[in-house]
Amino acid sequence: GPFVETQPTSGKVGSAVTILGSNLTGATNVAFNGTTAIFTVVSNTEITTKVPTGATTGTVQVTTPGGTLKSNVVFSVP
Repeated sequence: GPFVETQPTSGKVGSAVTILGSNLTGATNVAFNGTTAIFTVVSNTEITTKVPTGATTGTVQVTTPGGTLKSNVVFSVP
């Protein structure tokens, strides 16, 4: 099914992350293993964000009008 991809796939709290996918316009939430992050929708295929305080290793979830998308690879927070 549909998924999102993070670039890079790991990072410390505060580091910049680009999320790539499709149909991302209208996204209402981005979370790192359940911890909500502040984000900007750049285009239909790209979101920029930073690893939020309290984030732990796990999937990145993006909530869009079409449903919740999860990252295809676990995002590692050292």
